[in-house]
Amino acid sequence: MSSLIKSVGTIGGLTMVSRLFGFVRDMLLSRILGAGGVADAWQLAFQLPNIFRRLFAEGAFAAAFVPLFNQRMTKEGDASEARRFAESVLAVLIPILIVFSALLLVVMPWVMGLFASDRLEGDPAMFGHAVLMARIAFPYLAFMSVATLFAAILNSLSRFAAAAAAPIMLNICLIAALLLGMAQGDGSEAARTATGLYLAIAVTLSGLFQLGWLFFWVRRAGFAPALRRPRMTAGVREMGVLILPAVFGAGIYQISRFIDLFFIATLPDKSITYLAMADRLNQLPLGIIGIALGTAILPALSRFIAASDDDGAARLQSNAVELAMLLTVPAAVALFVAGPAITSAFYVGGNYSVADGLATGAVVGGLVVGLPAYVLVKVLVPNFFARKDTRTPVWTAGASLLLNIALNLLLIPRFGIVGLALAGSIAAWSNVAMLYTILHRSGRYRLSPRVAGRIVRIVVAAAAMAIALHYLIPLAGDAFVGGVFERIAALSALVAAGASIFFGCAFLLGVVNRETVGQLRRRQL
Repeated sequence: MSSLIKSVGTIGGLTMVSRLFGFVRDMLLSRILGAGGVADAWQLAFQLPNIFRRLFAEGAFAAAFVPLFNQRMTKEGDASEARRFAESVLAVLIPILIVFSALLLVVMPWVMGLFASDRLEGDPAMFGHAVLMARIAFPYLAFMSVATLFAAILNSLSRFAAAAAAPIMLNICLIAALLLGMAQGDGSEAARTATGLYLAIAVTLSGLFQLGWLFFWVRRAGFAPALRRPRMTAGVREMGVLILPAVFGAGIYQISRFIDLFFIATLPDKSITYLAMADRLNQLPLGIIGIALGTAILPALSRFIAASDDDGAARLQSNAVELAMLLTVPAAVALFVAGPAITSAFYVGGNYSVADGLATGAVVGGLVVGLPAYVLVKVLVPNFFARKDTRTPVWTAGASLLLNIALNLLLIPRFGIVGLALAGSIAAWSNVAMLYTILHRSGRYRLSPRVAGRIVRIVVAAAAMAIALHYLIPLAGDAFVGGVFERIAALSALVAAGASIFFGCAFLLGVVNRETVGQLRRRQL
C-alpha cells in the first residue's frame, strides 16, 4: 500500500492546490457575476467543453489507453512498442479532434439551444453572448484531449506530479481573467458581459498552456511521440473498441451532467449557477481523493493483472476501497451538515446574496450524499478496464443512468435543483452496488470482513461528528456571513472541531491508531 499512498498523496496534494485555486476563482466569480443572467450564460458555455474534458481526461481515454500502453511496456523492455502505439494513437486523435471541434463550432447555437433555460433563450442578446463564449472556449477540449494522451503516458510511467499539477493553470488563467474584468468594470451588465468574454479566452489559453507543460515533461521522460501519418493500426483499432463503451462506463458522472443540463433548463433562473457553485465543494474531495485513487490504481492494477498476480490485485483493490471510505465518508457527512454555512462563508458577497448562499448549500447536501459512491465507482471500474472489460461498466452505468432520469422526473417537481442533485447521488450508489456485485460473483474482488468492519466504524465515527456539528454551527451566529476575519475564524473552528471529533472517535474505535498514523506520515502503510 506504500506506493499507492505515495501516488495518491502526490496526485491528491497537487489536485488540492488546484481545487484551492478553484475556490478562489469561484469566490471571485460569485461576487463579480453573481447568479443568473451573465453568470448562468457563462456556466452553460463553460460546461460543454469542461464536461467533455472530464469525460475523456478522467474517464474513457485513460481507461482504454493505459492498459494497452502498459501491456506493451511489459512486452518490450526498451519500450519501443509502447512508443509506437502512442504515436499511432496521436496520429489518429489529432484529425478527429479537428473535425469534431470544427463541427461543434458550426452547430453551437443549436447545441446551446438544447441546454439553455427558457429565460436565456428568451433574451436574444444574452443567448448570443453565451454562444460566443462557448465558441471561444471550445478549443480547450482539443488542447486537453491531446494533453490527456501525454498525461496518460506519464501516469503509466508512475510520474504523476506533472499531470496532477496541470489543472492549476486553468484556475490561474480564470482568476487572471476575473481580476482583469474587475479592474476594468464598474459592476454594470456590460462589464459583466465583458468579463464573460475574458473568461472564455482564458479557458482556451489554459488548455494550450497545459498541453505545452505536459509535452515538456513527456519529452523529458524520453517518450515524446513523433507526428506520423494517420493509420488504423491494430493497436488503434483495439483502443477504439475499448474507448467507445468506456466513454459510457467510466464517464457516468459526466454523462449524467449532460442529462442534468436538460432538466436544469426547466428550472428557475440561477439554478445552473447554484449547481456549479455547489459542485465546486463536491469536486474538492472528489477530485483530491477520487481522481487520485482512480489515476493511481489503474496502472498498478494493469501491471498486477499482466503479471497474473491476482492476490496483488486484490490487495491493491482493498487498500483503495478502505482509503476511499476513510477519506470520503467524513468529508461527505461534514459537507451535508455544514453545507449552508460553508457556502455562505465562501460565496456570499457582492452580487451573491445570502439567499443565494443558502440555496447553494442545500444543493451541496444533495450532491454529497453520493460523494463516497462517485469515488468508489472510480476505484472499482479500473478493475474491469485493467482486464480490458469495458462492456460490464457500460451495462451498470446504463442502468444507473436510467434510474437517474426516473428519479429526476420524480424528485425535481418536489425539490427543484436539490432533487436533481439527490437523484444523481442515489443513481451513483446503485452503480456501486452493481459493480461490486459483479466483481464479487466473478471472484475478481471480494470485500474482506476486516475491511467491512473498518468501514462500519468509519461510518459510526462520522455520525458522531455530524451530531456534534449540528449543535456547534448555530453557536457561530452570523459569523459565516460576517467580515473576512469572522468567516475565517468560524470556518477554522468548524474544520478543527469536525476533524478532532471524527479522528478522535476513529482512534477510539480502532479505525486509525498510532502505528497507522506513523505509517501514513511516512507513506509506508
